[in-house]
Amino acid sequence: MSTKINVLDHLMVPDHQIMSEEEVKALLSRYKITYDQLPRVYHDDPAVKQIGGKVGEVVKIVRISQTAGTAESYRLIIRRPKK
Repeated sequence: MSTKINVLDHLMVPDHQIMSEEEVKALLSRYKITYDQLPRVYHDDPAVKQIGGKVGEVVKIVRISQTAGTAESYRLIIRRPKK
């Protein structure tokens, strides 16, 4: 018997949200970047799996910051390369 754990419930894991296509277009336009220039996260990352992220989607990560209040970062979901 196994127990399912929601990693997003842990105090140290920031909020993860899958962005809509419109939000991604606005993000890329705001920073004048392309998909290839986004930082990456693997599709099998526990938080990405928990939110149902798929390869090619962009995840918005919102962290609580003592200096900035909240800090947003963005990651493109990619497949882990095979060895």
